[in-house]
Amino acid sequence: MPSQFSGVIPPVLTPRHADGSIDTASLQNLTRHLLDGGVSGLFVLGSSGEVPYLTDAERSLVVSTIADTNAGAVPLIVGANEQTTNRVIDEAKKVIDLGADAIVVTSMYYAIGNADETETHFRNIHAAVGVPVFAYDVPVRTHYKLPTDLLVRLGRDGVIAGVKDSSGDDVSFRQLLLAARDIDNFDIFTGHEVVVDGALLGGAQGVVPGLGNVDPRGYRNLVDAAAAGDWTKAAAEQDRLADLFEIVYTPKGRVSGGAAGLGAFKTALQIMGVIESNTMSVPMQALNEEETTAIKVILERTGLV
Repeated sequence: MPSQFSGVIPPVLTPRHADGSIDTASLQNLTRHLLDGGVSGLFVLGSSGEVPYLTDAERSLVVSTIADTNAGAVPLIVGANEQTTNRVIDEAKKVIDLGADAIVVTSMYYAIGNADETETHFRNIHAAVGVPVFAYDVPVRTHYKLPTDLLVRLGRDGVIAGVKDSSGDDVSFRQLLLAARDIDNFDIFTGHEVVVDGALLGGAQGVVPGLGNVDPRGYRNLVDAAAAGDWTKAAAEQDRLADLFEIVYTPKGRVSGGAAGLGAFKTALQIMGVIESNTMSVPMQALNEEETTAIKVILERTGLV
């Protein structure tokens, strides 16, 4: 079916200076790095962008900085991350004014809802905004798995333009691909960095990989190989990216899971000279020199430095 959005749409990291302030120069450089890597869109204010840690002013600064640097080169898909419907609508209108071409919305969180309330949540948001709405299925953060039948119904009714799946549930992901196969302009993305070839073979329109911040060209090559039907080449590139993904396992329990993954991506980009610092949002800890050295070895092994 025709796609509005497809390909590689990495969730852009948020660089900070050593003093904790937003590093706009590094954010501009990272955006150019992604565009030069051949991405087909940018996902702003997602989990990889440390969105729950950003103040309202920081969120606006991040979106405006990326929008100015992007200058319309690729679509901007921006997270409208808030707990409940009206708060999401307010946030969505702000980011649309700053340049969002589409928004990404989770189910409610902190508030305790059910499937009926979740459906109403998405329908009200769709009615209030004038851009495509993507459902973000990320139960590790919302503690609610979006039901497949709900997503398909919302897709058929034109309420959502697609799904960014970070559920980690490969069975439900495949079931969603099958159930939505005949819906026009309904685009499904995997957030799972190391099984992208399988997702594309199953019919996914693309990938939203945190690791894509480090190696956007690798993911572009993978997607292009899949589009050409060269699954051997796609699998080989996926294998290399899976090896690169080992950077997230270099911290050995010293930092939280979130800080380990995002910290590894930031540290890799710092080594590569894309960003200035691997500073994390408070209270997360940055990776140390020993962990940085281990990541450099992996970057060398996979051809990035």
